[in-house]
Amino acid sequence: MKWAYFYIMDQLSVITICFNNLSDLQRTCDSVDTQSVKPYEHYIIDGSTNTDIADWLQYTPQPTYRKWLCERDKGISDAFNKGIQLSTGSLIHILNSADIYFSSSVIENMLAYFNANHSIQWASGKICMKRGGIWVNIGVPFDAGQLYKGMRSVSHPTWFLKKELYQKLGNFSEDIKIAMDYDLMCRLKNEPYGFMDETIVKFDDGGVSTNQYLKSLKENVKVYESYFGFSIAARIWQFRLSLLFYLLQSSFGKFLYAIKARNLK
Repeated sequence: MKWAYFYIMDQLSVITICFNNLSDLQRTCDSVDTQSVKPYEHYIIDGSTNTDIADWLQYTPQPTYRKWLCERDKGISDAFNKGIQLSTGSLIHILNSADIYFSSSVIENMLAYFNANHSIQWASGKICMKRGGIWVNIGVPFDAGQLYKGMRSVSHPTWFLKKELYQKLGNFSEDIKIAMDYDLMCRLKNEPYGFMDETIVKFDDGGVSTNQYLKSLKENVKVYESYFGFSIAARIWQFRLSLLFYLLQSSFGKFLYAIKARNLK
């Protein structure tokens, strides 16, 4: 997607949380630093138990827009919330360590998208991720009527939110250990939204939601019912997803997905 001209109204704050993973953080920072339009600020929230990241940030030349906070936190949500609280931009993107921007024009194109669609308060796009051992680009527009299906490929790493939304709806719940992004999405259901049909992020598949996928499905149901009441539909859908998860662990399941993936690339 190319944009001939735009006037940047929003100032973008990128937030990256990290924990004892310097090489992952460096890869993420490189993807920020090579963007055609740089962020207003890039906040590193480091909760590490060692000083590797803090030393690298302090003693290696960093761009002027990079800022950091190195202190222990109480978990992922707490780290997210620290970044949101510190950020001063009007638009926020959370780019976790090890995730990278899919192309050098992501920030430029997303800012242009918001400037062309002044009414929206948040937007998402596609994500490049590994499924069944195959890299695919997936993503669908948010549909509040489909919330019982969980995240439904409205992937949190692709979300750009106006900071005023966090101020209005609240930050990430520290009581939820995995599905904190889904909890926030349930609160976003009535907010003006836009979908940019572009791949935003290449996702690292070593995160907590990937490694604890089945537990995250149970959390999704709990979160959904806390907002909308008991739901047979949500429970059936999450059971379906758990069966698909087991299927994709098998050679036959991977073979079937390889056929499907041809239409996702």
